[in-house]
This record gives sequence, C-alpha cells and structure tokens, in this order.
Amino acid sequence: MPGVITRGRTLSTQAAERPVAVIDVGSNSVRLVVYEAARRVSTPVFNEKVLCGLGRGLDSTGRLHPGGVQMALDSLQRFAILTHAMGVDDVIAIATAAVREAEDGPEFIAAVENRCGLKVRPIPGTEEARLSALGAISAIPGADGLVGDLGGASFEVVRLKRDRFQQQATLPIGPIRLANRNNMDESGALKIIDDHLAELDWLKSARGKTFYAVGGAWRAMARIHMNLTDYPLLVAHHYEIPGKQALSFSASVAHDDECKFEKFRSGVSKKRVGTLPFAALLLNRLIDISGVSRVVISAYGLREGCLFDRLSLDTRAEDPLIDACRNLAWLTGRATADGEALFHWMTPAFPNETKREKRLRRAACLLADLEWSEHPDYRVEHALLRILRYPMVGVDHPGRAYMGLAVASRHAQVRPRLYERFLSPLLDEVETKRARATGLAMRLGYTLSGGVISLLEQSLIRRKGNDLIFELPESADVLVGDVVQRRFKSLAKMLGCKPRFSFVKQPRNDSAKAVSA
Repeated sequence: MPGVITRGRTLSTQAAERPVAVIDVGSNSVRLVVYEAARRVSTPVFNEKVLCGLGRGLDSTGRLHPGGVQMALDSLQRFAILTHAMGVDDVIAIATAAVREAEDGPEFIAAVENRCGLKVRPIPGTEEARLSALGAISAIPGADGLVGDLGGASFEVVRLKRDRFQQQATLPIGPIRLANRNNMDESGALKIIDDHLAELDWLKSARGKTFYAVGGAWRAMARIHMNLTDYPLLVAHHYEIPGKQALSFSASVAHDDECKFEKFRSGVSKKRVGTLPFAALLLNRLIDISGVSRVVISAYGLREGCLFDRLSLDTRAEDPLIDACRNLAWLTGRATADGEALFHWMTPAFPNETKREKRLRRAACLLADLEWSEHPDYRVEHALLRILRYPMVGVDHPGRAYMGLAVASRHAQVRPRLYERFLSPLLDEVETKRARATGLAMRLGYTLSGGVISLLEQSLIRRKGNDLIFELPESADVLVGDVVQRRFKSLAKMLGCKPRFSFVKQPRNDSAKAVSA
C-alpha cells in the first residue's frame, strides 16, 4: 500500500530510509562519514577524519606504525560510540593498502573488533580501484579517461570509457610511502614512479581525455591552485585545470624547496603539506605519460563507491544533479512549489536547446523556490552563493554558475559586484543571457501564479518566429496586470523576441489569433 505523499516523498519511503556509515581505515587517515541514507545522491550528515599515519615506515618494517595503531584504535572506538548514538546500524568498515599489506594487519583488525565491536574488511587493491572509480562515476556521469585514487601507501588507477571499466591497476607509490623512505629524494621517487607507470602501457589510451583525481593530497593541491589563481569558488569537487597548466603547476609544487606556495596554503593541513611534493610528482608524470588534456578533481571516491555499489542499476542510472536538486527543493521549498511543472511550462520559450542547457534549466527550476523564506533584500545574494557552494554533484562549476544566476534572477538582477566576482570568470555572454532568461521566466511564472505553480496550467508560453506569445484563457485577462506585462516583456527582450499576448476561449489553442501587447 503506497505511503502518504509529503512534498515529493512518501512517509513509507522516509521510514524505510535509514542512515548508513562508511569507515575508511586508510594508510594515512581514518575517516568516518555518516550519510542520511543510501540513495542516488547520499547526503553526508557527519564527517570526521583523523590523520593517523598507519602506513608510516611500512616498507622498512613491514608493520603498521605503532603510534598510528594507537591513534587509529582510539579514533575507531570514538566512531563506534558515535554511530551507535546516531542510531546507525548499517556500518561499512573497510581497510586499504597499509592494513592489507602489513604483517600485523590481521592483529590490528582483531584488536578493532575486540575493542570497538567493528568488523573491518581489508579490501584488495583491485577492489579499492573499482570502488574508487565507482565513486567518481556516481558524481561525474559519463566519465571518460583515467580515475586515479591516491592514498597514503598506494595509487589506484582505472581506465574508463564513458563509465565503462577498461583496465585497472594498484601501485605501491602513495606519497606517505615515498616520503618516509630513508634518503628518498626527488630523483629516487621519480625513478620508482616511472618504473611502476611504465608497466601500464594502456595509460596512453587516455590521450586527450580527462584525468579524474581522487584523494586528499590532490584536493589539497587544488586548494592551493584556487588560491593562487584567485578562483571565485573554493569547491574542490569538479574543479578543472587544463592539462598544460596542471603539468606546469604540479612541477612547481614538486620542486617547492623554498616554500614559495606557503601563502597559498590556506585550508591545507600541516600534516598534508609534507606529502604534496610526492603527490605532485606523480601527477606530473601521469599527465606527461598519458597525455590527458585536463585534470578534474573528484571529491567522490572510495567511500561513495561503497554506497553506489549497493544501489540497483535503475537507481544508478538516475541523474545525480536532478536528484540532488529535487532533494534540496523538498527540504527547503513551499508545498505549492513544483519545479518540474515550472520547467515544462516555460520549455516552449527555449527552443533549440542543447541537452546540457535543458538539463541545467530543469535543475534551476527545481531550485526556483529555494529562498522563498529569506528576507527579500537578501534573496538574490543568498540564492547565488548557496547554489555556487552547495555540495552538488553531476555539474561542473560553469553549470553551478548558470543555475545560481538563473535562480538569483528569479528574484531580481544580480548586482555588478557579485557578478564580477563569482560569475564573469565562469560564464560567457551567451550563457549569461540564457541563465538570466531562465530566471526571468521563473519570475513571470511565480508572479502570475502567486507561487501556486499548478495555476500555470491555464496558460502557455510559446515561440512563433520572432514572437514570444503568452497565451491565456479569456477569463484570465484580469490576471495580466502591469507587473505581469512588464515581466513578460523583460523575458521577451532577453530572448530577443517581440512580446505578444493571446486571450483564447480555450487555453492552449495554438490556432488562436495573437494580439499585440
């Protein structure tokens, strides 16, 4: 029996969705992430990382670092207490390179179970590579190129062709491993890296494609690059660096003996800084050997891959951007809001859209009512900045800017200060006009309907040649006051059209005679 519908979800569905936690025992860090539920876009509600350094000295001793073991046990006990208090009974606990390779790895796993009640599963390198790639795919559908997950002790790399797995490998060249080898300098690290990468002749099949960089070291490098270039956003996920620029930048970080990037390291932990030269060296060699044309940072990897792996094929196939926007709208919008209805209502005014443009317009429509409860004087700024910074997936940074400008324009025009800082670096003139037109169409729809979007079914906007026609039933002529007329004319002007009203006996009659506005 279906549950009661509550703003897009049923009560039975909500009751069935339970929180799930992933504990990742890595070579450098131990992390707990608690997700609201395992769905297409799983929202984290708690995220904590402890840099334990379990893999320090692994190559020389063959054992886990004693200090790291104690810190990891303390952290995992805390994680067990927290998940129990949060009511999480579905905990996925995995361990990667350091634990699976160390001779005392089984002893550590037994200690975790005895002390913390957690069953940690060490996963092989091939499984780690697969799950990391799945995590990247979950956030960037259609991934084509290489996915590389750089952990503390190992590097997993997968060749993807439009989300399909081709080849994969796991290599013992993590930065914490290289950094802690005795007398390891740049030339020694370079030889080890090149020797291992030379075994992967299939890396060159990604020439001209994308390298999707997964892992904390590369996210830290991205943060430095953002600060260095005065980038308008500090969102690591889907941050993109052109290949040649990434090649030059990674070489500079690898040779950073004089700490010339020190003032750009805001937000990068001191413990992470020591591994950056080795991470940069690996990235530099990987770009050079593979010939990828760009580097894209993926904040989604192993942990998200664990959740994605559990979903049905139908759920995996859903659009993560649309799902994320629908969830956010459900949490923040009014009961009368209906982004899908708004999207379909305005669609005839936007002919000849690309698939990307149509998708972004749909996502923006789902968020059209995002700031309805904010103070009117701040709705524009809040809408813009919230969408630019919200942890969405399935969209690049220009796409975020498009959506942010559209939803902000649904309230009023974006001030020049905000536009110059956040939008002009990401959008060209054509994209700016389309985003603003989307916002103006939203504004018209909300003005006409008073926020009760279902009322839009009585009207129709359509294009005919260079005319933009607003068609309504004769009985609705009283609704077309001065404000509606001005907003319709603003929309027509932004679309480069002539505005015309048509009042018909029956709504949606395309043969009705249009009358000039």
